[in-house]
Amino acid sequence: MIDVLYFAWVRERIGLPKERIETEAATVAELVEELKAREDRYALAFSDLSALRVAVDQDLTDFDAPLDGAREVAFFPPMTGG
Repeated sequence: MIDVLYFAWVRERIGLPKERIETEAATVAELVEELKAREDRYALAFSDLSALRVAVDQDLTDFDAPLDGAREVAFFPPMTGG
């Protein structure tokens, strides 16, 4: 089981702040593909990965990051401001 957290407009499109899911995904990219296959709202939220950032266990990373042993994955838009 892994906790998946959604922030800002990602949360708005999916309609949940977080969920706990069972996954066989080996990487963040594979997890995204699993999520996109669930429902249209997920497909919409993950339609443009260049507009998203991801953190695994609170460490900013890339979509090719492994999920082995991860407890949490968070998706959010790029931070702006200063």
